[in-house]
Amino acid sequence: MGLISLLWGVVAMILMVIALIPLLGWGNWFLIPFAAVGAVIAAIGIALTREQNRGRAKAGLVLNGIVIIVGIVRLGLGGGIV
Repeated sequence: MGLISLLWGVVAMILMVIALIPLLGWGNWFLIPFAAVGAVIAAIGIALTREQNRGRAKAGLVLNGIVIIVGIVRLGLGGGIV
């Protein structure tokens, strides 16, 4: 679960960088739910693994959280209404 959430977070970050390009802000409407699913996978990974093996799941949770926050801020600034 940790590896899946980490890879999901990396893909979400790449898509976030693409959505930062002007006129592509509408991509955040799809990116926020995508990252939310990755955050749920990471939370499940944290809950189901031992303390020593939670590093990847925590990193995935952080990456997906950053993507969600940046996406919401970008839409709040009007970047998604084009």
